[in-house]
Amino acid sequence: MKITNFNKSNFQPICRKLAALDKDLAGIISRHGYPPMWTRPATFQSLVLFILEQQVSLASAYAAFNKLREKTGFVTPDKILLLTDTELKSCYFSRQKIIYARELAKAVKKRKLILKTLVNKHENEVRHELKKIKGIGDWTVDVYLMHCLQRTDLFPLGDIALVNSLKEVKQLHMHITKEEMLKVAEPWRPYRTIAAMILWHAYIQKRGIKLVSCQSKIVG
Repeated sequence: MKITNFNKSNFQPICRKLAALDKDLAGIISRHGYPPMWTRPATFQSLVLFILEQQVSLASAYAAFNKLREKTGFVTPDKILLLTDTELKSCYFSRQKIIYARELAKAVKKRKLILKTLVNKHENEVRHELKKIKGIGDWTVDVYLMHCLQRTDLFPLGDIALVNSLKEVKQLHMHITKEEMLKVAEPWRPYRTIAAMILWHAYIQKRGIKLVSCQSKIVG
């Protein structure tokens, strides 16, 4: 299966294609403009931030990540493995996330996971490789594929903000199933990643959320 990516040159044209297909997405762009092209480098440091973002607010995750960066500078496997439990807890890592970050660091250090090789692999292969690591599940893989590898057709229903935005924009009932939500998103293939970014944009704008830092800059 062909690998498709978005980039600076095709991101807004894809947004326009989606707007032409769907009046609700068109309305978001009309009211709020194009969404940011949220990307991150395909690095160990980015994966650590995704781990910190699991099941917490962006503000909490960024606070922990910034604390870690103050202590270590650019985050590497060696630096993570040198930190004690006490030092990681002082960076707001939970006990579970200490384990997850260390398992990831060990896998990269021992070359059981070679991140640069994921760039040219199909989504299913990337998912298989990353999910070998304790603490990395489907949501983390989805957002890594979206933001770091810039794949065009992910729709992470493990993301609460995305689910809530989809329900609001499409006026869906509160107890809709994941299967039903995927049917709603089906017409947006092969650009569901960009549709998700438009929906995140609506969610952020509606609530007046001020992001601590642009995702692409906080890990740069």
